[in-house]
Amino acid sequence: MRFSGTETYVATPDLTAAVNAAVVLERPLLVKGEPGTGKTVLAEEIAKGLNAPLLVWNIKSTTKAQQGLYEYDAVSRLRDSQLGDPRVSEIGNYIRRGKLWEAFTAPERPVLLIDEIDKADIEFPNDLLTELDRMEFHVYETGETVKAVRRPIVIITSNNEKELPDAFLRRCFFHYIKFPDAETLQRIVDVHYPGIKHRLVEEALRTFLAMREVPGLKKKPSTSELLDWLKLLVSEDIAPETLREQDGRKLIPPLHGALLKNEQDVSLFEKLAFMMRREQRGG
Repeated sequence: MRFSGTETYVATPDLTAAVNAAVVLERPLLVKGEPGTGKTVLAEEIAKGLNAPLLVWNIKSTTKAQQGLYEYDAVSRLRDSQLGDPRVSEIGNYIRRGKLWEAFTAPERPVLLIDEIDKADIEFPNDLLTELDRMEFHVYETGETVKAVRRPIVIITSNNEKELPDAFLRRCFFHYIKFPDAETLQRIVDVHYPGIKHRLVEEALRTFLAMREVPGLKKKPSTSELLDWLKLLVSEDIAPETLREQDGRKLIPPLHGALLKNEQDVSLFEKLAFMMRREQRGG
């Protein structure tokens, strides 16, 4: 069982090596990288590439580790007891299985994505240490122990919003997805838009990479945003020559809302365009 990428996902050699190392070691793969570099999609593609079911646990600021195991709905049980519902005699009727429980008891070895773990409270990763190590947990309300039939492939993503505890990091295999170079970006575009005009892609990539190098950007445009932008360029039949123009009026590319996602960055490019026009007039 080895991952080598898929037809719709360009995986670099170091990324495929990290995935396969985590599988062999039977440790969670902790993936970091800029937003939009394909961390979440990676888990989907691993599941596709290994022909395995995918379970997704999306983490929020209010998420607790216990929710990944199970939740006991005592309120519903109390209400049903007041209504005389016969189900109250079986406490298991009020146990809601979490994603780890589903992964542990899946009939096939699944891929479990714990997405954006750094959004949760700082104690969240530590609260999962025992369960991820032992691949089992105890259900106190019913007295049963849930043990993994087979160890799931665990992918954990982080946007580095919070530092993760050292004890948690020791139990993971780590990989940082670097921002793709021009050649890799070209391959990614080819996968998503195989029939796109080469000259348009060439000019779009040049403009896109130049934008990322502008000092002072609050948020650099990402790979996913490049793909959205290219889709719009094709839809609106934007000519490659339009992207090549370098006068001050054209410094901000057409349909830039797909690339620049806050007013500070738009303002920055507007100021640069103004300075360029002033220099041109002075010349």
